[in-house]
Amino acid sequence: MQSIQNVETFEEIIGQDQPVIVKFYAGWCPDCTRMNMFIDEIIAEYDQYKWYELNKDEMPELAEKYTVMGIPSLLIFKNGEKKAHLHSANAKTPEQVREFLQEQE
Repeated sequence: MQSIQNVETFEEIIGQDQPVIVKFYAGWCPDCTRMNMFIDEIIAEYDQYKWYELNKDEMPELAEKYTVMGIPSLLIFKNGEKKAHLHSANAKTPEQVREFLQEQE
């Protein structure tokens, strides 16, 4: 998963025609660490998306703009618009993440 380092890159990435997934996380977050243990397998399964991650502590204005209240959160963007949002409370297991992605198809 490629890391987004600044707002300009974020805007460029989410503006694409192809849907992208951005994982909002923080280094201190135990649920984010747990998600990292299973997310690679899901990324391989759902390769129709480009996957990125963004440390919400480094860019809090983006977390606020897109209503990311908890982490980890997975947001799907296409053409600059947020299309779907898997909130942290529902992103604790591989099954929950897969269910969210299946609903988007």
